[in-house]
Amino acid sequence: MRFEEFEEEWEVKRLGEVMDFKVTNSFSRENLNYEVGTVKNIHYGDIHTKFQTLFDITNEIVPFINDEINVGRISDENYCKEGDTIFADASEDLNDVGKSIEVININGEKLLSGLHTLLARPKENIFHLGFNGYLFKSNQVRTQIQKESQGSKVLSINVGRISKIELSFPSVKEQGKITALMSLLDQRIHTQSKIIDRLETLMQGLKERLFKQQVRFKDENGNKFPDWEGKKLGEVLSIPEKIKPKQIEKNKLLTVKLHLKGVLKNESTDSLSIGSTNYYIRKKGQFIYGKQNLFNGAFGIIPNEFDGFLSSGDVPSLDIDSTELNNVFLFNFFGRETFYKKLEDIASGSGSKRIHEETLFKVEIQLPCIEEQNKIAKILSSIGEKIQTEKNILEQYENQKKYLLQNMFI
Repeated sequence: MRFEEFEEEWEVKRLGEVMDFKVTNSFSRENLNYEVGTVKNIHYGDIHTKFQTLFDITNEIVPFINDEINVGRISDENYCKEGDTIFADASEDLNDVGKSIEVININGEKLLSGLHTLLARPKENIFHLGFNGYLFKSNQVRTQIQKESQGSKVLSINVGRISKIELSFPSVKEQGKITALMSLLDQRIHTQSKIIDRLETLMQGLKERLFKQQVRFKDENGNKFPDWEGKKLGEVLSIPEKIKPKQIEKNKLLTVKLHLKGVLKNESTDSLSIGSTNYYIRKKGQFIYGKQNLFNGAFGIIPNEFDGFLSSGDVPSLDIDSTELNNVFLFNFFGRETFYKKLEDIASGSGSKRIHEETLFKVEIQLPCIEEQNKIAKILSSIGEKIQTEKNILEQYENQKKYLLQNMFI
């Protein structure tokens, strides 16, 4: 993919031919703080987890080097400049080794490249500001970096090996158009992520207020609903008949993911034993949870498409009394950190703690009448659907970015 006004061949050179490497420091997190200082520091962990591809210091939270650290011996040329690329030289994940950012705005501040980083600076003005941020994210360059990395548990790359990789780049003018397109897409992705964060914050806040009864609904006639009643979960949940499958199909296993990710098809079959008798048929609408991880948020409601799927005895399902309990209400009631902690307190076991059905049934919760539950479930479902819609949009933008990174760079 190219902009139609450009036809010239791209130039190909090794990284070491077009970039010099500057000295970095090895200050650990203990040498950094977020309150006060005169020199800021790029830590490799922040490249992995939070910094944007195009690093603008005015948009990032960057730690200071502690005042007691002597930085007087550091040469001026080793301070970061706009146009520098900073690589994280170590990672446990092959996908992240050599991950990089390009510095596009320092805003007159003093900035150093720190622990487990490589600081590369172009030798001449052959790159448009911001272009290298995306060039080093492209498939063609990332594949080379991964091949040059070394190590078993922790992968790393050094100056000598990264200097060997080939960079293919067009004229500065074409670089500028590519950078403008990619940065606009990045801005949209960043905005979309903020939209999701705000909605999720709204959801969590509303849940707490609803379940603490700080917000109440009224019935269709404008009258207050009855007071909430204390009930044990055993009064509204029950153990269904255990139906064993005639055969165990590998593609019909269920799992539950942590923190409200809900019920998923288990794609991993490594631990599946065809001869096992500990698998049972589960039904749509049942509450399903992980005995070892319920108190970490491993639970869900089995959706229609997973009716008749299987899970093991360690991932049991329970019938819900629909006359007393709305399953969406139950899902959201469980999905609060305050309730996770309550469940963790009742988990048993010396090593790996578990919550068995009989223990769960003894837990007492406050329940509104089914009509008020339905209203609560409706509003939480509407916000949940909105969050999922926004996540789908984010995924589309991210896929578009991946496509461009794969096809706009030679």
